[in-house]
Amino acid sequence: MTGADRFEAMGTSHLAMIGICLVGLPLMVLLGRLARAHPQPVARGFALVLVAAVLPLQVLDHLPGNFQLGVSLPLQLCDLAALVAVIALWTRNHTAICVTYLWGLLLTPQALVTPALAADFPDPRFVVFWAMHILVVWAAVFLTFGLGHRPDWSGYRRTVALTATWMLVLYPLNLLLGTNYGFVNGKPGTGSLLDLLGPWPVYLAVEVVIVALVWALMTWPWTRQHR
Repeated sequence: MTGADRFEAMGTSHLAMIGICLVGLPLMVLLGRLARAHPQPVARGFALVLVAAVLPLQVLDHLPGNFQLGVSLPLQLCDLAALVAVIALWTRNHTAICVTYLWGLLLTPQALVTPALAADFPDPRFVVFWAMHILVVWAAVFLTFGLGHRPDWSGYRRTVALTATWMLVLYPLNLLLGTNYGFVNGKPGTGSLLDLLGPWPVYLAVEVVIVALVWALMTWPWTRQHR
């Protein structure tokens, strides 16, 4: 990969993808509100689009010569967020919607701001990486601000429990495999927002507290308006 082919943080292609994500947010609200009378066809169509974005990335990562144990397994939170978003869109299950809302509007955006990405446009990895992450954010907005599904405290608690379980499972799995999925066993080498939270394992505790508090603030308005 030449220097011209390498992804540059906050370069032209990076800013363009962030711009596309932001421009799409009000469109997702509008789409959801237009679909409220008959949401199933639109929501399931959205789910199929997301599947079409996720599967190519998995295929590319598992092709001979591309597979790397430390990055190719679908164990990152963004991989799980995409799966949960598909379930939320297809079934409109309340818990899946709450998880998609909280993961998709707080954690997935970190991958948009500080992506762990080497290839630049038009490399297929670049395209499918951004498609997957942007669609998860859009799905969260579509389901809540668009279709009108309301996150609540039960969904908040389940999201916190699911996230904690994911971290607890990943830590020994990373030790066994010699990997660092979820950056549970150490910070990413490319730099991220985690650099602001202290050394390992302090940043994990700080991250959990901050995320839980922000999620509570994200949930509270929905429960207050519902009274």
